[in-house]
Amino acid sequence: MFKSVIKPLLILAVAVGFSSCTDTTTETITYTANVPVYMSYNDFRSSFKVSEPQDIETPGKIYFKDSYLFVNEREKGIHVIDNSNPAAPVKIAFYNILGNVDMAIKGDKLFADSFIDLVVFDISDVRNPVEIGRVENVFPEVVPIGDFYFPCVQVDKSKGIVVDWETQSVTDQYTINYNPWWWRGEFDFTVATANGPLSAGSGIAGSMARFMLSENYLYTIATPYSLETFEISTPSTPVRVDSIGTSRFMETLFKHENHLFVGTNNGLLIYNISAASKPNLVSEYNHVTACDPVVVDGQYAYVTLRSGNQCNNAANVLEVIDISSITTPYLVKQYPMFNPHGLGIDENLLFICDGDAGLKVYNRQDPLSILQNQLAHFTDINTFDVIPYNGVLMLIGADGIYQYDYSNPQDIRLLSTLSISTQEK
Repeated sequence: MFKSVIKPLLILAVAVGFSSCTDTTTETITYTANVPVYMSYNDFRSSFKVSEPQDIETPGKIYFKDSYLFVNEREKGIHVIDNSNPAAPVKIAFYNILGNVDMAIKGDKLFADSFIDLVVFDISDVRNPVEIGRVENVFPEVVPIGDFYFPCVQVDKSKGIVVDWETQSVTDQYTINYNPWWWRGEFDFTVATANGPLSAGSGIAGSMARFMLSENYLYTIATPYSLETFEISTPSTPVRVDSIGTSRFMETLFKHENHLFVGTNNGLLIYNISAASKPNLVSEYNHVTACDPVVVDGQYAYVTLRSGNQCNNAANVLEVIDISSITTPYLVKQYPMFNPHGLGIDENLLFICDGDAGLKVYNRQDPLSILQNQLAHFTDINTFDVIPYNGVLMLIGADGIYQYDYSNPQDIRLLSTLSISTQEK
């Protein structure tokens, strides 16, 4: 998710006048700032390695494929978890991928971002992945998250890629650029052994995904205002075949049948992808400025809007949108929430990660009375995103990974927890 890297500093208020978010000014000043830590492009592009399982410290996006759960460690890589027994998940490897936030898997090929690049891995042996392809500079404006309370000095791309920031006192005659960077990320059974090969299809992403697959195409939000389409029939050499610019700040992607739903900070964009190589905008739905992941099933789209961080909005709600006429979507009902993040649906069940208010589960059969049909509420976790699949809910939260058995919606039970500490429950 986008974060403004410039915060008003009292110590600068006299020395520098900020006229607008796109102004520049040159002054000789002393101030505390985020100073970039560079890595050469060659070192960066040869940095991938696989290691033994690591502690989960800062969990991000989640992805599920063939009894494996892939969990992003923000800007560091991907935890690989054997989830063939959701009551006893086992971490089996960690993929060290600098700057990773998003991922998607088709067959045995993993597509992942690595700061500015799109990287492809062969994971036919999940414990021993091999990098087989890379498209450079797909995400040109991505930088790591620095200290939120200090500005970032100007980056010199000739020195390499920014892999970290150091907080330092800076004195210089300096041009401060107030154009914002793009900060990604926030902050989404029968017992067997998951040792077989991965199947040919795609996996399942959480609702916070910025990567989305459709047959031989990968859609990515390359910048907040750019939707890129890659043809991946030869996975080792993805080919960019389309680029769509928008005036809206794009945040999430969700595919349903032959449509791609793009959550933006002020509305929903719906693209027809029947011609998969060139998405065609068919309609827009507008709402107040807010962060808004979306999931879709049948006649309805479900969108959560939340305040806080970069969202700049006071609304915390669930919106139910009728998309039976895909060209004219309209609001059916709006429900108050605490601070909703990711969400998921499975048949008549609706799962909502309501931030510090925990996980809420509803029967969504009647879109006009969802709150009156709450089935469960788990209050003791800070929730981020979910993937419901085959009676098991995989949830990522601030404290780790939680899994629930919802095969009986009247008796939803906690199966397991992988904590962010070294002690796992």
